[in-house]
Amino acid sequence: MARPIKETPILFGDDACRFEERMKEKRKLSPEEKAKLMEAYLVCMAMLERGNQRKHAEEAV
Repeated sequence: MARPIKETPILFGDDACRFEERMKEKRKLSPEEKAKLMEAYLVCMAMLERGNQRKHAEEAV
């Protein structure tokens, strides 16, 4: 059985202000970083697809 999910902490004061400011910042990635992220994304999508194909093959039998 799964463990219950803990409650999300609430931020107050300076912590809340810092968090909000960081969320507003736009992150700039270099072309190399973007390529690396895309490669990781494609690998994950390929694994998901293989898992789905295996699941469908097992259901067909």
